[in-house]
Amino acid sequence: MNPDLDHLQPYPFERLRKLFSGITPRAGLSPINLSIGEPKHPTPQFILDAYAAALPAVGSYPLTAGLPELRDAIAEWAIERYRLKALDASTQVLPVNGSREALFSLAQAVIDRTRPARVVAPNPFYQIYEGAAILGGAQPTYLPTLAADGFRMQFSALALDVWREVQLVYVCSPGNPTGRVITLSEWKQLFELADQFGFIIASDECYSEIYFEEGNPPLGSLQAAAELGRDGYRNLVMFGSLSKRSSVPGMRSGFVAGDAEVLKRFLLYRTYHGSAMSVAVQRASIAAWNDETHVIENRRLYAQKFAQATPVIASRLACAVPDAAFYLWAQTPGSDTAYAQRLYEQKNVTVLPGSYLSRESATGNPGANYVRIALVAPPAEVADAAARIASLNT
Repeated sequence: MNPDLDHLQPYPFERLRKLFSGITPRAGLSPINLSIGEPKHPTPQFILDAYAAALPAVGSYPLTAGLPELRDAIAEWAIERYRLKALDASTQVLPVNGSREALFSLAQAVIDRTRPARVVAPNPFYQIYEGAAILGGAQPTYLPTLAADGFRMQFSALALDVWREVQLVYVCSPGNPTGRVITLSEWKQLFELADQFGFIIASDECYSEIYFEEGNPPLGSLQAAAELGRDGYRNLVMFGSLSKRSSVPGMRSGFVAGDAEVLKRFLLYRTYHGSAMSVAVQRASIAAWNDETHVIENRRLYAQKFAQATPVIASRLACAVPDAAFYLWAQTPGSDTAYAQRLYEQKNVTVLPGSYLSRESATGNPGANYVRIALVAPPAEVADAAARIASLNT
């Protein structure tokens, strides 16, 4: 067996199950799970109809590069969304089976094992970044994102000799779990580092369409590159997804876009990896990318839930509406794991301890004494959960 498997840490939700082992929630309260970032809004019917109409296509193998119509739909959406001059659907866009699969497999295609390799990631972080680095033969290197720094990745914190070994940098904007959006000046700094040291930037933007002011979407990496005159998106690959945007997490549909040379090599890897998207999913995805009405309604529901729940939860736990995404990153009175246990036992509400999303650093665990609260349930359920959180005796 691959010995690198022994270096993988238990997934946060496995740790959560063990944390709650032996605890029986108080009777009479229905369970409310706000720990997992899985959208619970109904899937739009027109997407289901497009999927059903394309089911006969399961009788043939799909192409790894995807249907030209899907690549065109994604490129047209991205050009409009990010105000780009151009994005070549044939060379700068590639459909993938959800951003999670692609975030992992890109590292396997990018990392050169013949020389020292580091992969930089924020801390706290989406656990796939770490697993991808380890199984790609690289050393994960973490940049803590702290409240005192506005939850920024402090790129200047790494020494030059460390940057020389970096082959891949994961960023997440809007961030998981903080919801912070990376600024143009930060993108400029990161692009300059990539030019200097030659690493690839993997920009995870799966929460990009969950924001709270119509007409003011968060800045994306392709947009930042274009505004800085980097129309070829050198060293940059961004990851988009329908899971959160269109409430279709089970469809496993996303895309990567950016540097054509990187995507050319990534497509070669994926051809052998066996990761072609079902044609039925592709047809449903085309319908989803071509419609914004359902996305606006989706945002309205999230904005409603944040407006209702944030002040209630903030009365007991320090938190604020994020720049974007659907998480509250809330500070706990003491241990985050102990708080999660009490909340589960006394109120039957499940949240995720922040320390489970983080790794120890020189200044401690940056996720300690925080919990991630995913406002994914229907509005009435989220309001009920907020009231229970506010009434918890801590």
